[in-house]
Amino acid sequence: MANVGLQFQASAGDADPQSRPLLLLGQLHHLHRVPWSHVRGKLQPRVTEELWQAALSTLNPNPTDSCPLYLNYATVAALPSRVSRHNSPSAAHFVTRLVRTCLPPGTHRCILMVCERSDAFASACALARAFPLFTHRSGASHRSEKKTVTCLTNATEGVRLAARIVDTPCNEMNTDTFLEEIKKVGKDLGITPTIIRDEELKTRGFGGIYGVGKAALHPPALAVLSHTPEGATQTIAWVGKGIVYDTGGLSIKGKTTMPGMKRDCGGAAAVLGAFRAAIKQGFKDNLHAVFCLAENSVGPNATRPDDIHLLYSGKTVEINNTDAEGRLVLADGVSYACKDLGADIILDMATLTGAQGIATGKYHAAVLTNSAEWEAACVKAGRRCGDLVHPLVYCPELHFSEFTSAVADMKNSVADRDNSPSSCAGLFIASHIGFDWPGVWVHLDIAAPVHAGERATGFGVALLLALFGRASEDPLLNLVSPLGCEVDAQEGDVERDSKRRRLV
Repeated sequence: MANVGLQFQASAGDADPQSRPLLLLGQLHHLHRVPWSHVRGKLQPRVTEELWQAALSTLNPNPTDSCPLYLNYATVAALPSRVSRHNSPSAAHFVTRLVRTCLPPGTHRCILMVCERSDAFASACALARAFPLFTHRSGASHRSEKKTVTCLTNATEGVRLAARIVDTPCNEMNTDTFLEEIKKVGKDLGITPTIIRDEELKTRGFGGIYGVGKAALHPPALAVLSHTPEGATQTIAWVGKGIVYDTGGLSIKGKTTMPGMKRDCGGAAAVLGAFRAAIKQGFKDNLHAVFCLAENSVGPNATRPDDIHLLYSGKTVEINNTDAEGRLVLADGVSYACKDLGADIILDMATLTGAQGIATGKYHAAVLTNSAEWEAACVKAGRRCGDLVHPLVYCPELHFSEFTSAVADMKNSVADRDNSPSSCAGLFIASHIGFDWPGVWVHLDIAAPVHAGERATGFGVALLLALFGRASEDPLLNLVSPLGCEVDAQEGDVERDSKRRRLV
């Protein structure tokens, strides 16, 4: 699909040639409400109004259904008529699935999506997931994507950028290459990234990132893209885990669990794709994208279990599992966002734990946050954009003791792997800004939904754009953004609550 360009239009139109292969897609009740006059330009003379109505009457989605209209040139497909409260009303996952299975073959194909305006953003991102960019198949070619509907185009380009980075193997997408991707986005936006690399990380106290990546051929790095518009009222930092490959280090993964670890940079890839789209759509507040880049490799200089590292927070960490490396790099990243960038809201995104897929499944990312309002906002944003989210238990007083160390401030892996390991992993990150920090901290573990089978999904881009849509000048992102939250008198400190609710 690398040679596929996506072009969006706001209406069906009659200008396109009727010979173009066509998929009409939507929920059945929406398809029934489409006037024949709106689709006949795509179907006549091969498909009559009578044939169109007859096809609709045969559809019985359970959960989906499809019907050919004319040989393999035109197909109508119905999405589920109803979805559960933990799914997106757009049925985004089924959109991707139907496009992959029902889109007629050929070039210059057309998809006519029928949906509510509130579902347009999620539907467009779902369409983008059906057309991944990365390929090394012989004969594949590339061409530039056309732009018509700006918001949908920027969002889907962000999804496909993130998916391409995640799909690219580490012999190509190493830390040097990832930095080039960051520089390329920065140049496109007129932003020069801040980059701290290799021995400078050690000198400046970034013991987490440096300790994880120091054994690799390509050195680790902390990179930051900063957008600081006039009139900004708050500062937001998105911190992405960018482990370009994870062998597990000296606590090495097995031969069946190591393949696929090129995807361990999914959080940083999503942050990059979302940052590009957010700035292009007019982000009104200060926004920093922080990338924690390293290859967790094996070599003479690799971190050993029992080593103790001093992290940027000033806390010491005893390493008892070198395969629990993502939390180490993110701890440095969130500390930097707090101490150097002065962020009011810090969100970290990571393919952090295999346990996430057990806790919330392969479709829903896991959210852990110090704010009940932001937990609800993440769930709501996920349903509106198609990047689904479900909460983890936030209870540091019961879980953080899992990291107790006799010789350091903490260990980096839990004592009891049966005690909510995904929550504990997130709490490790939070501890490096402090559980009493007055700002908003949100952790998103996207380990399972970052891929579907052997292909990356670009998960996280749409979620960030929707969650922070109220800070955008774009009306579509405003539409999909969560609504404001009411004050909860039981939440405690009024000033702290006000700060946490400001954006949502």
